[in-house]
Amino acid sequence: MTVDELKRIKERARTFDKVEAGEVHVVVGMNTCGIASGARETMHAFQEGMKRLGIKGRVFQTGCIGMCFEEPLVDIIEAHKPRITYRHVDGAKAERILEEHLSEGKVVMEWAMAQFPNGGKPLEGLPLYSELPYNSKQKKIVLRKCGFIDPEDIEQYIATDGYFALAKALKEMTPEEVISEIIASGLRGRGGAGFPTGLKWKATREAKGSPKYVVCNGDEGDPGAFMDRSVLEGDPHAVLEGMLIAGYAIGAKEAYIYVRAEYPVAVKRLQKAIAQAKKYGLLGDGILGTDFSFDIKIKMGAGAFVCGEETALLASIEGKRGMPRPRPPFPAQSGLWGKPTNINNVETFANVPAILLNGASWYSSFGTENSKGTKVFCITGKVKNSGLIEVPMGITLREVIFDIGGGILQDRGFKAVQTGGPSGGVLPESLLDLPVDYQELSKAGSIMGSGGLVVMDEATCMADVARYFLTFTQSESCGKCTPCREGLQRMYQILDRICQGNGRPGDIEDLEELARSVKDASLCGLGQTAPNPVLTVLRYFREEVEAHIRERRCPAGVCVALIRYEIDPEKCKACGICRKKCPVGAVEGAPKVVHRILQDKCIKCGTCLEVCPPKFSAVRKV
Repeated sequence: MTVDELKRIKERARTFDKVEAGEVHVVVGMNTCGIASGARETMHAFQEGMKRLGIKGRVFQTGCIGMCFEEPLVDIIEAHKPRITYRHVDGAKAERILEEHLSEGKVVMEWAMAQFPNGGKPLEGLPLYSELPYNSKQKKIVLRKCGFIDPEDIEQYIATDGYFALAKALKEMTPEEVISEIIASGLRGRGGAGFPTGLKWKATREAKGSPKYVVCNGDEGDPGAFMDRSVLEGDPHAVLEGMLIAGYAIGAKEAYIYVRAEYPVAVKRLQKAIAQAKKYGLLGDGILGTDFSFDIKIKMGAGAFVCGEETALLASIEGKRGMPRPRPPFPAQSGLWGKPTNINNVETFANVPAILLNGASWYSSFGTENSKGTKVFCITGKVKNSGLIEVPMGITLREVIFDIGGGILQDRGFKAVQTGGPSGGVLPESLLDLPVDYQELSKAGSIMGSGGLVVMDEATCMADVARYFLTFTQSESCGKCTPCREGLQRMYQILDRICQGNGRPGDIEDLEELARSVKDASLCGLGQTAPNPVLTVLRYFREEVEAHIRERRCPAGVCVALIRYEIDPEKCKACGICRKKCPVGAVEGAPKVVHRILQDKCIKCGTCLEVCPPKFSAVRKV
């Protein structure tokens, strides 16, 4: 393929989302979040319904638009009308949309929002997608095509300027100029460490030895994180194009994408994207009529969290056990099979085409002085609008959680947010106005990480949270180095004892000493950052942990060993409901006799609290 042929494809395909009068396009969100919510059945309902009703047009899939809390999402595109998005579309709703909107031209207003100015004029009383609080503060660069193109159609990617950044690099720039542009943009690695991307490329290009390799780290294992998965499922060609540009810049001809086998949709779409790129001459020999040749292979990981660390990942690609090795030498000097290797994660590569097309100054106009551009985050936990967002660096945690995330579920009180996954810190309400960038999060004891944000409400026990993340990290430790292998397990044992009501004086001091030792002496990033949740819990929620030890009390009422259920004799009406429902007969009483809970028999299941009539509220958890 030549650049002229690429331009002709763009011209031919640029109207993929335009429809002729009398026709309709139905676009169904088919990322993992949509599929899990029933999108396959929704898509089938529209395909069969349009045939049955004789409606002209077509149904095609797209990726995640970010509003996971509204899935399945369906877009209706008609000529000279606003693009309508419907939320929570199951089979029954699909039938009504088919009958009323597609057959009679009546928008089903209670489920709809408009994506103006994609076509037509906004409808009175219909909310605009861009003006929803969830979207109003976002700036999409990495996710700009997710939810709008079919990820399995290379021509739709080309129609939206796909592979033209590659063409610009190959035809108008030297490898050194490409690297200089990436350096000037201020792009930093989005996988967690935040190392300047351009400097990493420069070091790999200047390293002695050949062949050189490009590796994409798609081994996303943080609980509550699905940023990379969503990009790979929604816009795989953007990642391929970024890798191609990196290969040209550093002088590599071969690349690997390391992706979790637990991501079947992402793997399938990557395989299809690579096959399409080869068919169109965008992978292989003589790309776009130049002497640049490049190939990309997929390596599926088995789910080891430690393989997110770059040297462990390289060992896994080589067929070895995924275990980190000491650095230096860094992968840029000695990586895959001992050769110079550049490793970036999915989000980092997906930024590259936009930077080359729009310029470094454009990209660096977003964000802060030291953290340029945007960042993709997953908001999960006790938040109303859970999903995928992309925001400028420097936005505050308050804006993310309350403006975009919609606040706390059931309007409960906010307690904490963890940034950076199991390697990140737990930040309290007093830091809600903290700007989200690399420096500020580090000062607070946390990290940016790959982009997970787990929101916690007032009913969360912070000692239990610290224990939970240690459960994860100590089980995911590869066991190679003693500080991580033994230290994390010992920290977990102390926290577990505290949550079981057996805490001892000095436990907090021991936790702090162990955490610092593990942090300072561990071989790789897993051990070096795993103590962060514990250290930040002790820094910001120390009194709550002390209550577990000194008072044998869990202030949040979560740790089962430290709670008890009691019946208030002043409020009990002896209705007998709790006595009848208790699964172990731990409630004593009779008609017209005030009930009480036998503590030696109580298994603390909470049934009595659940069934006590609200008008009495006689049962309390203490």
